[in-house]
Amino acid sequence: MLTILSLAAAATLSAPASWVDPTTGRQIVRIDSTPGNYALYFNYNPFTPQGDLMIYLTPEGIRVVDLKTWATRLVLRAKVDRLLFAGPRSRSAYYTVRDVAVDDGGPFQVWRVDLDSGATRRVADVPGGRIEAINADETLLAGERELEPPPPAIAAQGRRDPKTGAPGYAGTGPDGKPLSFGAAKAQWMEARLAARVPMEMYSIAIADGRRRTIHRATDWLNHVQFSPTDPKLLMFCHEGPWSKVDRIWTIRADGKGLTRVHTRTIAGEIAGHEFWSSDGKTIWYDLRTPAKGAGWLASYDVTSGARSRYALADDQGSYHFTLSPDRSVFAGDGSNAGKWISLFKPRATATPQPGLISPGVLETTRLASLATHDYTLEPNEHFTPDGKWIVYRTNMEGAPAIYAVSTEPYVAPPAG
Repeated sequence: MLTILSLAAAATLSAPASWVDPTTGRQIVRIDSTPGNYALYFNYNPFTPQGDLMIYLTPEGIRVVDLKTWATRLVLRAKVDRLLFAGPRSRSAYYTVRDVAVDDGGPFQVWRVDLDSGATRRVADVPGGRIEAINADETLLAGERELEPPPPAIAAQGRRDPKTGAPGYAGTGPDGKPLSFGAAKAQWMEARLAARVPMEMYSIAIADGRRRTIHRATDWLNHVQFSPTDPKLLMFCHEGPWSKVDRIWTIRADGKGLTRVHTRTIAGEIAGHEFWSSDGKTIWYDLRTPAKGAGWLASYDVTSGARSRYALADDQGSYHFTLSPDRSVFAGDGSNAGKWISLFKPRATATPQPGLISPGVLETTRLASLATHDYTLEPNEHFTPDGKWIVYRTNMEGAPAIYAVSTEPYVAPPAG
């Protein structure tokens, strides 16, 4: 079924506010501060193939922002369950719709909307779980679902606030006192991992909605990501407390070739927040060991198996890292130890040798202060396709809003 966007829904907002960060000299643009705004997770693609538009969500529906002018417009006025990602080949956004009476994790429908015409098409009916990835040639979706429900106390945690998009966790400690957000989340993750809930990863053909099982396990399957270049290669994780799982894996879309990317070798070692390089050759991830100060931004070449590790200083830690489209520089969204949107330029410190991990360091450039940001809301930074801006979400002005910061110092336009 096709529906066409009404002219009224295509209304454009006025020009967004813009200023220069006094601590970094970079221009910042406030894209949208509509209550209930939501920008995509750091490893979901929000950009059109042409690099001119970015998708995001408000309670009104799906919007796009023009990356040259920062003007925004409403593409689809609808109640959206989840905004998924932009099509890697088509000028479209994929999203899900779920009946209000259906619990999170239950059946839903996948749709896509043309970002220019507003025409929509129903892609598939899905029995449950989450869709998390779309492949490089835009023929398959992939996700995971629980084959049996987890215990009710576990299922009740992690639900997202409809106003902020942030998950909520609550619990009590041995003393009966309420736990902090972080401690409650850790307690929940321990319980969810121990429950060993049967799960499956699956694919859905975009052409006809046909669903196929890729992999089944009682491991906690999560964060499914297709390679940005190989349409049949997926990365996924074994979720849980990072110190208790070998988290990062790859598999082919036919279920063959299951490969562990990183194996823990020290008690307390953690690795996670994995993401692909734009050429699909490398998986990057945050690697930490219990030794004080021992952290790296680590890589694994999916073809050769070659590895590198760039040492992380204390003030370079970030909730998430990402890599520029030209693969020349990383970005990080900071942490309570250093609240910044930053660039990290990799520099090798030794000549690569076959069979050995190649070491290096990261050189920091600060872009935007997040001094008052509350990290219960993740900034989830994205480089724009031209690499000239980083888009992120922060609550540092009070309420969550979507921003962009220039990667280059601001140069004022000529007078007159």
